[in-house]
Amino acid sequence: IPGDILLPKDADPALWSVIACDQYTSEPEYWDGVDRRVGDAPSTLRMILPEAYLSTHDADTERDKINATMRRYLADGVFRTVENSFIYCERELTVGKTRRGLLGLIDLEAYDYRAGSVSPVRATERTVESRLPPRVQIRLQAELELPHIVVFIDDPENTVLGSVGQGETLYDFDLMDGGGHIRGTRVAGADAERIEAALTALTDPALLDKRYRLDGRPPVVIAMGDGNHSLATARLCWERIREKLSPAERERHPARFALAELVNIHDESVAFEPIHRVLFDTQTDTFFADARDYFARSTGEEETSHELRLTCGSRTETITVKGLTIGKLIETAQQFCERYVVIRGGHLDYIHDDETVFSMAARPGCAGVLLPVFDKSELFPSVIRSGTFPAKSFSIGPARDKRYYLECRKIK
Repeated sequence: IPGDILLPKDADPALWSVIACDQYTSEPEYWDGVDRRVGDAPSTLRMILPEAYLSTHDADTERDKINATMRRYLADGVFRTVENSFIYCERELTVGKTRRGLLGLIDLEAYDYRAGSVSPVRATERTVESRLPPRVQIRLQAELELPHIVVFIDDPENTVLGSVGQGETLYDFDLMDGGGHIRGTRVAGADAERIEAALTALTDPALLDKRYRLDGRPPVVIAMGDGNHSLATARLCWERIREKLSPAERERHPARFALAELVNIHDESVAFEPIHRVLFDTQTDTFFADARDYFARSTGEEETSHELRLTCGSRTETITVKGLTIGKLIETAQQFCERYVVIRGGHLDYIHDDETVFSMAARPGCAGVLLPVFDKSELFPSVIRSGTFPAKSFSIGPARDKRYYLECRKIK
């Protein structure tokens, strides 16, 4: 739904907007550089805690600094308000494509990140709950939220974003550190009403049943793309706040909603990249035989087949696994690898690039399982039929194409 969205009034947008806090987690020097560049200028950097600093900065001190900055920015008139609107975003990515999205509010009553959820807004990868407490500490006392959340709709006819009109330009600038270009326009009034009607049409039970062969399963209307831990934090905070409110207060309390960018999964910019599994310091003499046996016993009843590549030393094999959704296949591969290191020793790591996997698996005591590139149209059916994917299942583009903080919203 549309909402009241805050944007910086006079700040330098290239210093105001910084990349999501969960990027460059092993490179604190990246964030040190951003800190030096921003200096005393108004910036979203001063309202987040980069995860690269979680082990070196005191969480309570950082929370207090963040909340003080939010209060100061509000008091000093740093923001202007774009009332009762969506924002249509066009982001030129480093891969040479343009991602089109719609910034608006998600009702947290329609979302649950926990395993076994049947909510219409659903996680696609399992939530690591140990990552939530530092974020909850900040959000519970925060005046503002800053989204880096991207969610998907399954809209092959592009009925939602295809109906966006030409609105007022709200921002248009180059993001820092080669993050591409971003342009945002206001969507309000009759244009916003058309968007809401198109979104409602995507929830039609007959359409969903025909598209996904639900067989009584609860459908997914919106699926997480990126930033699930931030949305999970918002949901957890809302549950705590909700307990203290009357039924009437719960209906429109600002903490009930979270700001997120909605993207059509069929947008040409959306590409899923597999995250492969590599075993290190293990016994490899039975790797191929063990893998063939394990996956032969793991077939299911779905009308699908996927190919896995196994590599160890100079040898590579391809096996076909039938009857599993893509999510279930990735889960099965994860279980095989975890079981293998328990029995044969060693440890497991997660690698994006194919050639890196082959190079690592060629070393003594190493082996790799390369997962297939899956069609993005498989995401929604897989989550509906076999639940959330394991952590580290897929990636959506390189780090610099992740969402940057830019827009804000009051949550108190």
